[in-house]
Amino acid sequence: GTGGGSGAMGGSASLIPRDLLGEYQELTFLSKQEILLAYKRFSELLPKEERENAWSARVPKSQILTLPELRANPFQHRICHVFSTSETRDDSMSFEDFLDMLSVFSDSATSDIKSHYAFRIFDFDDDGTLDRKDLEQLVNCLTGQGEESRLSSAEMEQLIQNV
Repeated sequence: GTGGGSGAMGGSASLIPRDLLGEYQELTFLSKQEILLAYKRFSELLPKEERENAWSARVPKSQILTLPELRANPFQHRICHVFSTSETRDDSMSFEDFLDMLSVFSDSATSDIKSHYAFRIFDFDDDGTLDRKDLEQLVNCLTGQGEESRLSSAEMEQLIQNV
C-alpha cells in the first residue's frame, strides 16, 4: 500500500501481518479466506481498542462461548479448555487458539486430528486416559443437552469403541 501513518479512521478490520498469515496456513487446515474470516470474527469478540492487534490479544472464555459453533455444543467448556493456551488457565483464547479450534472442526481436518482432540475434550479430568468416569460425564453432557452436538451418536459410539 502507499501512504501510511496510523491516521486512517476506516472502520475496516485490521489485517493479519502477512508472515503470520502464511504461517497460519501451514499450521492449520484452513484456507487463506477462512483464516481471514476467522480473524474478522475473532476481532469482533474484542473490545474496540484491542481490535487493532487482534492477532496478539486474548478473548475471554465468556466471549468465545457466544460463537454459534459453541453455543449449542455440550462440550463448549471442554473445547475452550483444550484449545486455550492461557497460562492463567482461564480458558481464554488467543487468535492462534481460535484458529486451532476452527481448524480441527473444519471439514479438511484429518480424522486422526479430530480423534486426538475428541480424546482430549472427553478426558474431563485431563489425566491422559478416558476412564469410566470420563465416559459417564461424556454421556451426561450429551444427554443433558437437547441441541445436537457436532458428533452424531454413531460417531460417538465409534469414538468410545476406539478408546
